[in-house]
Amino acid sequence: MVDVKVKSRLVGATAKVGRHGHPQLVSETGGELDVITSASIPGFNPLDLLYSSLAACLVLSARIAASRMGILEKLEEVSVHVTGQKSAGEPARVENFDVKFELSGDFDAAERAEIIHKAEEICTVSNTLLAMPTIRIV
Repeated sequence: MVDVKVKSRLVGATAKVGRHGHPQLVSETGGELDVITSASIPGFNPLDLLYSSLAACLVLSARIAASRMGILEKLEEVSVHVTGQKSAGEPARVENFDVKFELSGDFDAAERAEIIHKAEEICTVSNTLLAMPTIRIV
């Protein structure tokens, strides 16, 4: 049995916006990001951040999966592209996420499928979205 040590870190983020301008995000660990609200300005809007969180979590989880499977040395690169469809009606929400994995490395079809399957099981973000968590206003 492998002894897994988990290092805890602060979690959470704060968003602020004034009467004018774009929202600004600050993570508990000090990361900063301006949120873009105009379609003509490059950057991340709130839905881009949602898709990005899922994509980032899945690529990291795929790497973890390959490591757990003992085939990490075969992994050259993992790419995950996430898009989605917003609901036509109320409440506003994303109804579907479309996830495309690309794995570079000397893997057979079964290994590719297992890495993707395990990545889905490992990823905190996908597990959270599937579980429909409660949002508490405190």
